[in-house]
Amino acid sequence: MSRSTMPKEISSSTQPPLLKGSAALSEQRSARWRPGLAAEGAEVRHSEVFASGHEASGTAAALALALDQWRGEETRRKSDPLAEHDDQRAILWVQDRAAIKANGRPYRPGLPEELRHRIIHVVTEKPEDALFALEEGVRCRDLIFVIGEIAGNPRALDFTASRRLSLAAERHGVPLWLVRFDAGHDLSSARMRWDVRSAPSPAPQWNAAAPGAPSLHAELFRARTHPPGQWILRDDGHSLTAIRPQIATRNRTITADNDEHSEPQDLSAYSVDLARPTVGRSLAAL
Repeated sequence: MSRSTMPKEISSSTQPPLLKGSAALSEQRSARWRPGLAAEGAEVRHSEVFASGHEASGTAAALALALDQWRGEETRRKSDPLAEHDDQRAILWVQDRAAIKANGRPYRPGLPEELRHRIIHVVTEKPEDALFALEEGVRCRDLIFVIGEIAGNPRALDFTASRRLSLAAERHGVPLWLVRFDAGHDLSSARMRWDVRSAPSPAPQWNAAAPGAPSLHAELFRARTHPPGQWILRDDGHSLTAIRPQIATRNRTITADNDEHSEPQDLSAYSVDLARPTVGRSLAAL
């Protein structure tokens, strides 16, 4: 009997389906996160944002990331000639009392214009009730996305509860962005977990006395499909931009060294349209 010989290389067309799937998953996991991934069909249905309760950076980041994902889905939906072109769905916003005490309520005039008339606001006395409202929200396909705000590490938000939220959000296709104020990194099944804090704004282009564009330092410390990384996030009302912290620091240093008539080096990365009110602890600093 003659011994069979194995081919030296196996082409992609002849790879078993399991190997093809493994290669695709490996390639996806090695790709860095960037804005606009939802337009490529890479949506994440359950994310957590950790932030201090003394600033609105956590909620602002959750809103900016949720809007970026929604815009990507809108781009894909409008490219479908059979899809409805008028999206009138609402947004569910759930807060427990501790989160309201730490960071205040949503301030509609400070929200992005396309969201102001869509908010369904729910206030709960306890985290258990907030988790119930969040799970009911992600089961409703008539919602664009759900935002939750919970303070600390309540016992009710254990891994089992987190797993229930992940499964419900992925089964029904409704994204959940859960903001955790003053909380530790406990066990969770969230697909993406962020640490967020406020960041120095870039110098304005025309008026040196004006505040700069709101900026957020976001660190992706755990993700199912992307390696960890850090970015400076800015939302100009139309799109989300993300640049590496080293580039943002270098541009700010160059601008400070120039005279008052000079322009920032990376004008394409942010806008100076700051016509948004900020009142107290509102969410206007998006």
